[in-house]
Amino acid sequence: MGAAFDPQAQGSPETVTDGRGRILAIRRLSVLDRLRLFKAAGPVLAENHPWFGMAVLATSVAAIDGVPVPMPANELQIEAAVSRLGEEGLSAVAMTLDQEDGESTETSAGNLHGTLT
Repeated sequence: MGAAFDPQAQGSPETVTDGRGRILAIRRLSVLDRLRLFKAAGPVLAENHPWFGMAVLATSVAAIDGVPVPMPANELQIEAAVSRLGEEGLSAVAMTLDQEDGESTETSAGNLHGTLT
């Protein structure tokens, strides 16, 4: 068995508890991480701003309850990460990143606090 995920060892001490009570460790995506996310999403979805915004939020989760979450490598893995986090997880990540950046991730993430239809 491996050791519990240590967000400080990854250079990102930020954690947040979502609406389901899960502790999410947040990683800041590097330029290389974003480049790989564009590749994983493919050319069409990378241009779909609401979809890609949600993908960025899901990819920004490094661990859930201390269990590491690998970076997704394709569209199905991105969608699985979004599904796993759900509205509660994605909203918690968006609010955390908004606080750090001082800008709205919500707009680029498909208006998570509004209606997802």
